[in-house]
Amino acid sequence: MFRIMQRAATGHRAKARYGTNLTVEISSFIKLLSMKKYFLPWLLLAATVVQAQPWTKQYDFVDDCICGLAKVSKDGKFGYVDQQGKLIVPVIYQEGMAFSEGFAAVKTENKWGYLDSTGKMVINPEYEEAGSFHESLAAVRKNGKFGFIDKNNKLVIPFNYSMANGFSEGMAPVANDKDMWGYVNASGKLVIPCVFTFADKFEDGRARVIKGSEMSYIDRYGKAVKD
Repeated sequence: MFRIMQRAATGHRAKARYGTNLTVEISSFIKLLSMKKYFLPWLLLAATVVQAQPWTKQYDFVDDCICGLAKVSKDGKFGYVDQQGKLIVPVIYQEGMAFSEGFAAVKTENKWGYLDSTGKMVINPEYEEAGSFHESLAAVRKNGKFGFIDKNNKLVIPFNYSMANGFSEGMAPVANDKDMWGYVNASGKLVIPCVFTFADKFEDGRARVIKGSEMSYIDRYGKAVKD
């Protein structure tokens, strides 16, 4: 994250991990502004909570506690603990994401699958990338393309996209083969065409987008709205 901030100061474009752990190329300047406004206060708050817990000292990294479990790391491996620091999921995974809607994406033997809150692998590792579940759907990559699965590992939206992010307010940002972004609904219909160089998730009926080098906000119909 801080490498991205440093690159942003030089005016370069950066590839950043955004939201669902999926790689998204965006305007680094806009990303810098977003990080300052939204991410840094959250990081400081999380650090305060973490430092108050003595059991965290045994780990190299402790994430925020979500759904009653926190991701932890030691010696390059990841697992999960409860709010009291009890180890629930062994620290054995190559990578791991925070729990969302009762599931966490984890990487083992270079493939991604999903654990439930008991640590059981409920979706076997078969994906090249995997995002968190939002609104009961998760973005996953297979054979170089992204689609969306449900919690039973059923493919709901085909693997048609070069990049994707999680659902919010019934829509998810997706990118075509030219890395231009638009939005699909939960049925997989492209409801806002892929005409943006970056597209954020919807919040309160609007989403931040970048077209060319200009940032603006759109409504659920793709029409520009005031900031």
